Amino acid sequence: MTIDALVDTGPLVAMLNRSDSQHTACVEALNLIRTPLVTTWPVLTEAAYLLRQRPDLVQRLIRSTAEGFLRVAVLSETDAITMAEIMERYVDQHFQLADVSLMHLADRDGIETVFTLDRRDFSVFRTQQGSQLHVIPEL
Repeated sequence: MTIDALVDTGPLVAMLNRSDSQHTACVEALNLIRTPLVTTWPVLTEAAYLLRQRPDLVQRLIRSTAEGFLRVAVLSETDAITMAEIMERYVDQHFQLADVSLMHLADRDGIETVFTLDRRDFSVFRTQQGSQLHVIPEL
């Protein structure tokens, strides 16, 4: 059985970069997840920045949206307000915008799984219903 999942920066970078220490774990985790993976422009921007020394990988990342591997969720001005509220609620955690955008989508779209290597931030976050997100891969 495959599940819907949000995807964070770390797995995107790891899957594209074969020399990344988490490459194999992230590629194997794809067997558990239904595509397209859902992400946001802040996540893609962060991934492109981390891959900036490899323009070929940045191009593959961007093309993956057109090819149906990734779906970039639309965020509106109303979503920005809610994201700011998440940042305010967790001000002591110093969450990055990319992570907050995924946390918001989890609540907004009812997605309970996040494909991330960032265990710290996503283990702290709770949805509006008080639930913790399921994190893949299990390292």
